[in-house]
Amino acid sequence: MSQWVALLIAMAAIGAVVVSVVVLRQRRITDDDDPSETPDVIEYMVMMIGVVYAIVLGLAIAGVWEGRGSAQADALAEAQALHEVKARVQVYPPAVRDKVRADVDAYASFVANQEFSYMRQHSELSPRGTVLLDQVRTDVTEFDPKNDLAAQAYQPVVDEVAAVDQARQARGQNAGATMPGMVWFGLIAGALVTVGLIFTLQIRRSPRELLLAGLFSALIAFLLFLIWDLDAPFGAGLAVSSDVFRQVVLGT
Repeated sequence: MSQWVALLIAMAAIGAVVVSVVVLRQRRITDDDDPSETPDVIEYMVMMIGVVYAIVLGLAIAGVWEGRGSAQADALAEAQALHEVKARVQVYPPAVRDKVRADVDAYASFVANQEFSYMRQHSELSPRGTVLLDQVRTDVTEFDPKNDLAAQAYQPVVDEVAAVDQARQARGQNAGATMPGMVWFGLIAGALVTVGLIFTLQIRRSPRELLLAGLFSALIAFLLFLIWDLDAPFGAGLAVSSDVFRQVVLGT
Protein backbone atom coordinates (compact mmCIF):
# COMPACT_ATOMS: atom_id res chain seq x y z
CA MET A 1 0.00 0.00 0.00
CA SER A 2 1.45 3.38 -1.03
CA GLN A 3 1.65 6.17 1.50
CA TRP A 4 -0.80 8.26 -0.50
CA VAL A 5 -3.44 5.55 -0.28
CA ALA A 6 -2.71 5.28 3.44
CA LEU A 7 -3.14 9.05 3.71
CA LEU A 8 -6.55 8.96 2.00
CA ILE A 9 -7.67 6.16 4.31
CA ALA A 10 -6.41 8.04 7.36
CA MET A 11 -8.13 11.27 6.30
CA ALA A 12 -11.39 9.46 5.67
CA ALA A 13 -11.11 7.65 9.00
CA ILE A 14 -10.40 10.84 10.95
CA GLY A 15 -13.28 12.64 9.29
CA ALA A 16 -15.60 9.70 10.01
CA VAL A 17 -14.55 9.62 13.67
CA VAL A 18 -15.22 13.32 14.14
CA VAL A 19 -18.59 13.10 12.42
CA SER A 20 -19.52 10.04 14.50
CA VAL A 21 -18.58 11.78 17.73
CA VAL A 22 -20.66 14.81 16.77
CA VAL A 23 -23.66 12.60 15.95
CA LEU A 24 -23.37 10.59 19.17
CA ARG A 25 -22.94 13.76 21.19
CA GLN A 26 -26.04 15.33 19.70
CA ARG A 27 -28.13 12.32 20.73
CA ARG A 28 -27.59 13.28 24.36
CA ILE A 29 -28.80 16.83 23.86
CA THR A 30 -32.41 17.54 24.80
CA ASP A 31 -34.89 19.13 22.43
CA ASP A 32 -34.94 22.39 24.38
CA ASP A 33 -31.22 22.97 23.80
CA ASP A 34 -30.49 26.33 22.16
CA PRO A 35 -27.38 26.38 19.92
CA SER A 36 -27.23 30.17 20.20
CA GLU A 37 -26.29 29.83 23.87
CA THR A 38 -22.61 29.22 23.10
CA PRO A 39 -20.72 31.84 25.13
CA ASP A 40 -18.99 34.51 23.10
CA VAL A 41 -15.73 33.91 24.93
CA ILE A 42 -15.66 30.29 23.71
CA GLU A 43 -16.16 31.38 20.12
CA TYR A 44 -13.37 33.91 20.54
CA MET A 45 -11.02 31.29 22.01
CA VAL A 46 -11.81 28.83 19.22
CA MET A 47 -11.06 31.49 16.62
CA MET A 48 -7.79 32.59 18.25
CA ILE A 49 -6.50 29.05 18.78
CA GLY A 50 -7.38 28.18 15.18
CA VAL A 51 -5.51 31.23 13.88
CA VAL A 52 -2.44 30.53 16.02
CA TYR A 53 -2.35 26.88 14.96
CA ALA A 54 -2.75 27.87 11.31
CA ILE A 55 0.29 30.15 11.64
CA VAL A 56 2.31 27.35 13.25
CA LEU A 57 1.32 24.94 10.48
CA GLY A 58 2.27 27.49 7.85
CA LEU A 59 5.69 28.06 9.41
CA ALA A 60 6.30 24.31 9.67
CA ILE A 61 5.36 23.74 6.03
CA ALA A 62 7.53 26.65 4.90
CA GLY A 63 10.46 25.30 6.93
CA VAL A 64 10.35 21.75 5.58
CA TRP A 65 9.73 23.00 2.03
CA GLU A 66 12.79 25.23 2.30
CA GLY A 67 14.77 22.24 3.57
CA ARG A 68 13.67 20.18 0.58
CA GLY A 69 14.67 22.99 -1.77
CA SER A 70 18.08 23.17 -0.12
CA ALA A 71 18.52 19.40 -0.49
CA GLN A 72 17.58 19.63 -4.17
CA ALA A 73 20.10 22.45 -4.66
CA ASP A 74 22.84 20.38 -2.98
CA ALA A 75 22.15 17.43 -5.28
CA LEU A 76 22.24 19.70 -8.33
CA ALA A 77 25.48 21.34 -7.18
CA GLU A 78 27.07 17.92 -6.67
CA ALA A 79 26.00 16.71 -10.11
CA GLN A 80 27.15 19.92 -11.79
CA ALA A 81 30.56 19.71 -10.12
CA LEU A 82 30.95 16.13 -11.34
CA HIS A 83 30.05 17.26 -14.83
CA GLU A 84 32.72 19.97 -14.63
CA VAL A 85 35.32 17.40 -13.59
CA LYS A 86 34.55 15.32 -16.66
CA ALA A 87 34.67 18.37 -18.91
CA ARG A 88 37.87 19.90 -17.52
CA VAL A 89 39.95 16.71 -17.82
CA GLN A 90 39.59 16.94 -21.59
CA VAL A 91 43.15 18.34 -21.75
CA TYR A 92 44.60 15.46 -19.72
CA PRO A 93 46.39 12.54 -21.41
CA PRO A 94 43.88 10.00 -22.79
CA ALA A 95 44.69 7.32 -20.21
CA VAL A 96 44.26 9.68 -17.25
CA ARG A 97 41.23 11.38 -18.77
CA ASP A 98 39.43 8.10 -19.41
CA LYS A 99 40.26 6.83 -15.90
CA VAL A 100 38.88 9.97 -14.23
CA ARG A 101 35.72 9.97 -16.32
CA ALA A 102 35.11 6.26 -15.70
CA ASP A 103 35.46 6.73 -11.94
CA VAL A 104 33.19 9.80 -12.02
CA ASP A 105 30.56 7.80 -13.91
CA ALA A 106 30.90 4.93 -11.44
CA TYR A 107 30.34 7.29 -8.53
CA ALA A 108 27.41 9.09 -10.18
CA SER A 109 25.79 5.79 -11.16
CA PHE A 110 26.10 4.47 -7.61
CA VAL A 111 24.62 7.64 -6.13
CA ALA A 112 21.70 7.67 -8.55
CA ASN A 113 20.87 3.97 -8.40
CA GLN A 114 21.82 2.90 -4.88
CA GLU A 115 22.87 5.65 -2.49
CA PHE A 116 19.57 7.53 -2.53
CA SER A 117 17.82 4.31 -1.52
CA TYR A 118 20.44 3.75 1.18
CA MET A 119 19.86 7.26 2.52
CA ARG A 120 16.12 6.63 2.60
CA GLN A 121 16.61 3.51 4.73
CA HIS A 122 19.53 4.54 6.97
CA SER A 123 19.31 8.36 7.03
CA GLU A 124 23.02 8.68 6.26
CA LEU A 125 25.50 8.50 3.41
CA SER A 126 26.70 5.14 2.13
CA PRO A 127 30.30 4.16 2.94
CA ARG A 128 30.58 2.77 -0.57
CA GLY A 129 29.85 6.19 -2.03
CA THR A 130 32.63 7.69 0.08
CA VAL A 131 35.07 5.11 -1.25
CA LEU A 132 34.12 5.83 -4.86
CA LEU A 133 34.50 9.59 -4.38
CA ASP A 134 37.88 9.07 -2.72
CA GLN A 135 38.94 7.18 -5.85
CA VAL A 136 38.00 10.16 -8.00
CA ARG A 137 39.96 12.45 -5.68
CA THR A 138 42.98 10.16 -5.89
CA ASP A 139 42.83 10.12 -9.70
CA VAL A 140 42.77 13.90 -9.79
CA THR A 141 45.29 14.79 -7.10
CA GLU A 142 47.92 12.20 -8.08
CA PHE A 143 48.06 13.35 -11.68
CA ASP A 144 51.35 15.09 -12.54
CA PRO A 145 50.74 17.53 -15.43
CA LYS A 146 53.51 17.57 -18.02
CA ASN A 147 52.41 20.55 -20.12
CA ASP A 148 51.11 24.05 -19.47
CA LEU A 149 47.54 23.31 -20.57
CA ALA A 150 47.18 20.36 -18.21
CA ALA A 151 48.86 22.34 -15.43
CA GLN A 152 46.36 25.18 -15.82
CA ALA A 153 43.45 22.72 -15.62
CA TYR A 154 44.83 20.84 -12.63
CA GLN A 155 43.79 23.21 -9.80
CA PRO A 156 40.27 23.89 -11.17
CA VAL A 157 39.67 20.13 -11.40
CA VAL A 158 40.86 19.68 -7.81
CA ASP A 159 38.54 22.51 -6.74
CA GLU A 160 35.59 20.87 -8.49
CA VAL A 161 36.24 17.59 -6.67
CA ALA A 162 36.28 19.55 -3.40
CA ALA A 163 32.95 21.10 -4.43
CA VAL A 164 31.56 17.60 -5.02
CA ASP A 165 32.66 16.54 -1.55
CA GLN A 166 31.16 19.66 0.04
CA ALA A 167 27.82 19.15 -1.71
CA ARG A 168 27.89 15.47 -0.76
CA GLN A 169 28.38 16.30 2.91
CA ALA A 170 25.51 18.80 2.75
CA ARG A 171 23.36 16.09 1.17
CA GLY A 172 24.27 13.76 4.01
CA GLN A 173 23.17 16.31 6.60
CA ASN A 174 19.71 16.35 4.98
CA ALA A 175 19.49 12.55 4.72
CA GLY A 176 17.19 12.15 7.72
CA ALA A 177 14.31 14.01 9.30
CA THR A 178 15.21 17.48 10.61
CA MET A 179 12.06 18.43 12.50
CA PRO A 180 12.71 18.21 16.28
CA GLY A 181 10.54 15.90 18.33
CA MET A 182 9.31 18.78 20.48
CA VAL A 183 7.96 20.52 17.38
CA TRP A 184 6.12 17.38 16.36
CA PHE A 185 4.65 17.15 19.86
CA GLY A 186 3.37 20.70 19.49
CA LEU A 187 1.93 20.08 16.05
CA ILE A 188 0.08 16.93 17.07
CA ALA A 189 -1.11 18.38 20.38
CA GLY A 190 -2.27 21.49 18.56
CA ALA A 191 -4.16 19.38 16.04
CA LEU A 192 -5.95 17.49 18.83
CA VAL A 193 -6.85 20.72 20.61
CA THR A 194 -7.99 22.44 17.43
CA VAL A 195 -10.17 19.52 16.34
CA GLY A 196 -11.40 19.02 19.88
CA LEU A 197 -12.62 22.60 20.02
CA ILE A 198 -15.17 21.67 17.38
CA PHE A 199 -17.12 19.93 20.12
CA THR A 200 -17.26 23.06 22.29
CA LEU A 201 -19.51 24.66 19.71
CA GLN A 202 -23.17 23.82 19.36
CA ILE A 203 -22.80 21.83 16.15
CA ARG A 204 -26.05 20.23 15.01
CA ARG A 205 -26.48 17.14 12.87
CA SER A 206 -27.21 18.99 9.64
CA PRO A 207 -25.37 17.62 6.58
CA ARG A 208 -23.60 20.92 6.06
CA GLU A 209 -22.16 21.10 9.58
CA LEU A 210 -21.15 17.44 9.62
CA LEU A 211 -19.47 17.82 6.23
CA LEU A 212 -17.52 20.87 7.34
CA ALA A 213 -16.42 19.17 10.57
CA GLY A 214 -15.21 16.11 8.67
CA LEU A 215 -13.41 18.14 6.00
CA PHE A 216 -11.73 20.33 8.61
CA SER A 217 -10.38 17.30 10.45
CA ALA A 218 -9.23 15.66 7.21
CA LEU A 219 -7.46 18.89 6.21
CA ILE A 220 -5.51 18.97 9.48
CA ALA A 221 -4.48 15.34 8.92
CA PHE A 222 -3.35 16.11 5.35
CA LEU A 223 -1.24 19.10 6.42
CA LEU A 224 0.47 17.06 9.14
CA PHE A 225 1.19 14.32 6.62
CA LEU A 226 2.59 16.90 4.20
CA ILE A 227 4.97 18.21 6.86
CA TRP A 228 6.04 14.66 7.74
CA ASP A 229 6.67 13.78 4.09
CA LEU A 230 8.66 16.94 3.32
CA ASP A 231 10.65 16.61 6.56
CA ALA A 232 12.68 13.81 4.95
CA PRO A 233 13.92 15.31 1.64
CA PHE A 234 15.35 12.00 0.44
CA GLY A 235 12.48 9.83 1.69
CA ALA A 236 9.47 8.65 -0.25
CA GLY A 237 6.64 10.68 -1.72
CA LEU A 238 7.79 14.23 -2.55
CA ALA A 239 11.45 13.28 -2.21
CA VAL A 240 14.41 14.80 -4.03
CA SER A 241 14.98 12.87 -7.23
CA SER A 242 18.29 11.31 -8.20
CA ASP A 243 17.56 11.91 -11.88
CA VAL A 244 19.80 14.98 -11.83
CA PHE A 245 22.86 12.69 -11.66
CA ARG A 246 21.65 10.66 -14.63
CA GLN A 247 20.84 13.73 -16.71
CA VAL A 248 23.78 16.01 -15.86
CA VAL A 249 26.60 13.51 -15.27
CA LEU A 250 25.70 10.30 -17.08
CA GLY A 251 23.74 11.91 -19.90
CA THR A 252 20.90 9.41 -19.75
